[in-house]
Amino acid sequence: MDAIEAILTRRSVRTYKNKKISDEIINDLINVGFSAPSAGNQQPWHFIILDDSKIINKITDFHPYSKMLPGAQIAIIVCGDLEIETNKGFWVQDCSAATENILIAARAKGLGSCWLGLFPREDRVLGIRKLLKIPENVIPLSLISLGYPAVKQDKVNRYNSARIHKNKW
Repeated sequence: MDAIEAILTRRSVRTYKNKKISDEIINDLINVGFSAPSAGNQQPWHFIILDDSKIINKITDFHPYSKMLPGAQIAIIVCGDLEIETNKGFWVQDCSAATENILIAARAKGLGSCWLGLFPREDRVLGIRKLLKIPENVIPLSLISLGYPAVKQDKVNRYNSARIHKNKW
């Protein structure tokens, strides 16, 4: 599948088949995360791969929108490291770009995914930090659930010409 098709058919998928994701695909997903653009090429990210269902299931105790996680094969948490960040304040954009790269690549690989926000919700950040023993200088931004989709991901036209402006508002 080409990049445009992957983008146009990507959807938040919350139901998954009971089918293992290969280590090769997981490595590909992490690799595209590392390949995201970042301010000043600072690359302030860390990626936590979760494949232990006991850990994944505990997230539902504090994240109100994570009920699909027990059905996911893996989850990836994208974190920003404030000690690596050289362009202060851009870690959120940088880690968001890494998250989106992973979502698009997952779709291109035939996977379903869902972006679950962590930052700036303090209860979610603290819950993940405590569960995974994340150091204080590292802030978990997003959690991506992944699995082979149990639903079809069709193209939806979201193009809206009323929100396009040229040269001025």
